[in-house]
Amino acid sequence: MDKRIGIFGGSFDPVHTGHVSLGKSFLESGLIHHLLILLTPDPPHKQSEIRAGYEDRLAMLKIAFREFENVEISTLEQQLPTPSYTLQTIEYLQDLYPENLFYLCIGEDSLVNFHQWHRYLEILKRLDLIVAERPGYDSQNVSEEIMESVIMVDHHPVEASSTEIRQHVKKNGGTLLDNAHIPPAVHRYIDEKGLYRGG
Repeated sequence: MDKRIGIFGGSFDPVHTGHVSLGKSFLESGLIHHLLILLTPDPPHKQSEIRAGYEDRLAMLKIAFREFENVEISTLEQQLPTPSYTLQTIEYLQDLYPENLFYLCIGEDSLVNFHQWHRYLEILKRLDLIVAERPGYDSQNVSEEIMESVIMVDHHPVEASSTEIRQHVKKNGGTLLDNAHIPPAVHRYIDEKGLYRGG
């Protein structure tokens, strides 16, 4: 049977409740049957940031989404040539599964900057974007050529930031407050592995 598949990518460093909420909204939109979560090994636009290792980020993703049906955590982008650009991933998936209809699932924060993505117009020629609202971002100024390919979905945004979580852990000597916006099991993983403590 042909499937409608959403592609949801990122560095997830670490995965937080905002990411989980986004995944849930994409699945509940009725637009897709399956959500493919792609972990980016080395984001081209985040080379200067200190990140948790790939295997740790992968483990945290699996923990965060383990109770979801119709979700697959994929390591595809680690296997493709670097740098890891979204267009390359889309081309690979469409060539491998021509019977499926793919969508790129992003938050409104990514939509606002989509014109800066590598060969973004070629991405739009290949698929439409499913976009969920994110706090503090306004897509009104996004160009019409991009918005023509956008499908907005209902979403109750969760204000969470991977950057703030990393900074908090480093600032507090490895301590992560219980009210931080990460799933409890991911919280335990970060604590047990001593991630983001810096040097």
